[in-house]
Amino acid sequence: MALVVRCCRPVSALQLSGTSFRVVPAAASVLIHRQNIHNAVLPHGKGGRSSVSGVVATVFGATGFLGRYVVNRLGRMGSQVIIPHRCDQYDVMYLRPMGDLGQLIFLDWDARDKESIQRALAHSNVVINLVGREWETSNYRFEDVFVNIPREIARAASEAGVEKLIHISHLNADIKSVCKSLRSKAVGESVVREEFPNAVILKPSEMFGREDRLLNHFANQRWFAGGVPLIAFGKKTVKQPVYVVDVAKAVVNAIKDPESAGKTYALAGPNRYLLYDLVEYIYAVTHRNYFPYPLPRPLYHLAARFFELNPFHPWTTRDKVDCLHLTDKKLPELPALEDLGIVPTSLEQKAIEVLRRHRRFRWLDADLEDAKPAKTVNF
Repeated sequence: MALVVRCCRPVSALQLSGTSFRVVPAAASVLIHRQNIHNAVLPHGKGGRSSVSGVVATVFGATGFLGRYVVNRLGRMGSQVIIPHRCDQYDVMYLRPMGDLGQLIFLDWDARDKESIQRALAHSNVVINLVGREWETSNYRFEDVFVNIPREIARAASEAGVEKLIHISHLNADIKSVCKSLRSKAVGESVVREEFPNAVILKPSEMFGREDRLLNHFANQRWFAGGVPLIAFGKKTVKQPVYVVDVAKAVVNAIKDPESAGKTYALAGPNRYLLYDLVEYIYAVTHRNYFPYPLPRPLYHLAARFFELNPFHPWTTRDKVDCLHLTDKKLPELPALEDLGIVPTSLEQKAIEVLRRHRRFRWLDADLEDAKPAKTVNF
C-alpha cells in the first residue's frame, strides 16, 4: 500500500525522488499511486491558485509570447509548473506571481544537453513544448528550434513515462511551404509523433494579443518608408488570426481531456480577412492614416535582409515577410477550438487591448465603435 506523507506546505515536485504516478480519466482528477508520493501532488482544495490540481507540468519555452498565458492558466488552477529557461533570472520575474508559493520552479537548462532536458521533466506528468523563434541565429537554426529540440523533448518524455505531451506547431506548417520555418515545423510534427505517438499537436494560426508580433508589427509599419508595404496590396492573402488566450485555454483543456491523446487540433479565429482589410482595420482602431503601397517580393526581401543584419532582435526577416503574406489554411478535417470547449474570440473584441498604445493622446479614450469592423471573407 502506498504511503502518503502529509505536509502543511506544498513542496517542489523536483524534491520527490522515486515518485511515479499517472492520471486516470474521471470526473475529478484521480491518481493511482505506485510508490511513495507526497501530498503536494494529490488534488485537493476548492480550486484556484492556492489549491492543488494534481498536474505537474514542465513548460519549455515559457518565457515566450504564448508561454506567459499558458503558465498563468496552469497556475490559476493550482498546478505545479517547472519552467526551464536560458535567460537571466530577472527576465522571468514576471512569471513568479502567476502561481502560489512554491508552485513555480525555475531551472536553468541547455537545449542541447539531454540530461538537462531529462532533469526538467523527470517528475512531471505533463510536458508542454512552446519553444519557437521567428528568426535564425548562428547558434540556433530553424532546424534546431523546430526539429531537433522537439525530438529530444518528446524522446525524453517518452522515456520518463510522461502521461501527456503537448506540442505547438503552426496552422500553415507544410513541408512544401515557401517559408523555411513552416517547413521545419512540419518536420517537427512528424518527429514528435514518431517519438511520442500519443502527443497532442496544436496548430494555431497567427496569434494576436498584447505582446504579439502581428497587430503590433503592422501598427509600427507606419514608420517604414512612409506607409505600409504589402505584397500585391495584401489582396491575395487571407488571414484568420486567433486570440492567444484561446490558445492557452486550448492547452489546458487538452491536458484535462482524456480523449485528446494522439490528436492534432487546428486552432484559428472565427473570421477570415484579406490582409489589406485587416491592416486597414488596425489603422482605423489606432486613428492613424493608412497608406498602403504594393512592394514586390524581391524588394521586400532585400529590405528584410538589411534588418536581418541586426545582431539582437531583427524587426523583420525574409522568412517573416513570406509567412505574413501566406494565406491561412482551412483544415475542416481536424478538430478545432470548439472541440476543446472553447468559443473563439473575434479580433474586433480584443483589438483595442493591443492597439490602444499606438493611438495619439487625443484619441486614447476614443470608443472602439468609431472604427468600422474589417470585412470578412469565406475563401
